[in-house]
Amino acid sequence: MQPPTIPFHLTRAELLRMGAALCAGAALPAFAQPQSKPAMNTRPIPSTREALPVIGCGTWIGFDQRPGTEEYARLPGVLDALFAAGGTVIDSSPMYGRSEETTGELLAASKQQVRPFLATKVWTSGREAGIAQMEQSFARLRTQHMDLMQVHNLVDWRTHLATLRGWKEKGRVRYIGVTHYTASAYGEVEAVLKAEKLDFLQINYSLDAREAEQRLLPLAAERGVAVIVNMPFGGGGLLRRLRDKPLPPWAAEIGCTSWAQVLLKFVLSHPAVTCTIPGTSRREHMADNAAAGAGSFPDAAFWRREAAAIRT
Repeated sequence: MQPPTIPFHLTRAELLRMGAALCAGAALPAFAQPQSKPAMNTRPIPSTREALPVIGCGTWIGFDQRPGTEEYARLPGVLDALFAAGGTVIDSSPMYGRSEETTGELLAASKQQVRPFLATKVWTSGREAGIAQMEQSFARLRTQHMDLMQVHNLVDWRTHLATLRGWKEKGRVRYIGVTHYTASAYGEVEAVLKAEKLDFLQINYSLDAREAEQRLLPLAAERGVAVIVNMPFGGGGLLRRLRDKPLPPWAAEIGCTSWAQVLLKFVLSHPAVTCTIPGTSRREHMADNAAAGAGSFPDAAFWRREAAAIRT
């Protein structure tokens, strides 16, 4: 077996976690290997071809919790479920209250031998303010290097992208990108995609919010930009409307046992999508979401037949 590639300097804690994982795996005889679940699919990040698991975890609202609360106590199970399913992507932002700090605490305490793919954002104006905020994110997430740093909602994006290009050259961040969450901003997002060389675009896309199909997703594919989809449940409204409806017979045919999995399969069926980050604060929901990342994904013709019935 080839040793894993370490793309940049890791902290001592990260090296210890990786070493423990390798030793644990080597110590298991062949007959002792656990029964494996269907593997989560990965897709290549276009700029490097690094494989990224297709289901991650968003931290908005759910991870904005304080230690000692019942809500906080549930969160280690969320990350356990993500890692157990083969996921690694955790997305946060300084906009999300305490979510970065919570994520850093949980990862520091975790016994899981998985190296997460950490993504967060800069959400302020001005070069110095941006640098200060990003340094704070590094501290809260307890890392010296960030996998992905994104300009949140395009706030002062020219200033922050200039800073991030320098940080990328120095190895502080591996990938850079921009984010938004509403179709009203797509014109500006499109202009940035055309003008800048980016690794990632994070954008909303769901069965009931498909505007990104028209221009942004094709443009991202053309420009070689990975796409992280936020709000795959349409902000939750679509999932709430569907929750009490019986699953259609074809759901089992595409490997789905819940409406959440159906909606995630839809998002991941678009070839330009690299990963999606449904948010949750419950272990069982994370496990259910992650299961949508296994198996195959229906083609566009399938969704043309079925999408209208789902939305009604």
